[in-house]
Amino acid sequence: MRKIWRKLTARSWLLSRWRYKLHGLELRGRPGDAAWYFAYGSNMHESVFLERRGMRPREWRVGRIRGYRLRFNLDGRPLGKAAPANICVDPDAEVWGVLYRITGRDMLRLDASEGVPGKRYRPIFVVAEDADSQPVEAVAYLAQGNEKDGRPSLRYISLLREGARSRGLPETWLRLLDSVEHAE
Repeated sequence: MRKIWRKLTARSWLLSRWRYKLHGLELRGRPGDAAWYFAYGSNMHESVFLERRGMRPREWRVGRIRGYRLRFNLDGRPLGKAAPANICVDPDAEVWGVLYRITGRDMLRLDASEGVPGKRYRPIFVVAEDADSQPVEAVAYLAQGNEKDGRPSLRYISLLREGARSRGLPETWLRLLDSVEHAE
């Protein structure tokens, strides 16, 4: 029943506004308005974002957000053998990823695929920088994670590494992703 409710809500802007408000979130703009989304996890990979999520971005750019750090502090499935990506506030750090320009309606579908609104990720508005250091207001997902980081599955961290490489993220970021140990 919950899946049906999510699908219906994701198709109705008015129902979505109401549902977001119930969760203390704001749904900005209109369905056809352009919105930027900052992907730092598996959504950087084309097979995930375009194929599995069914997104068709109007454009994409390499980007980063300052003041955040990449973490793997969420409980994935199977429990203890997978830890999805997350970000946390860290004034001395930065996270590299992909900026996608999508519609408000696409953002609703993406939110639904990430469990937003709900108990896991919450959308936050960040000022990202593209590769030319131009500011871009974007939505990113942040979750209340565990104190201690876990290890992502080999499949998951491989998606991050391949996505980052195919999108041309900086070598320093690729080395950081390569240094992440995966779960056994």
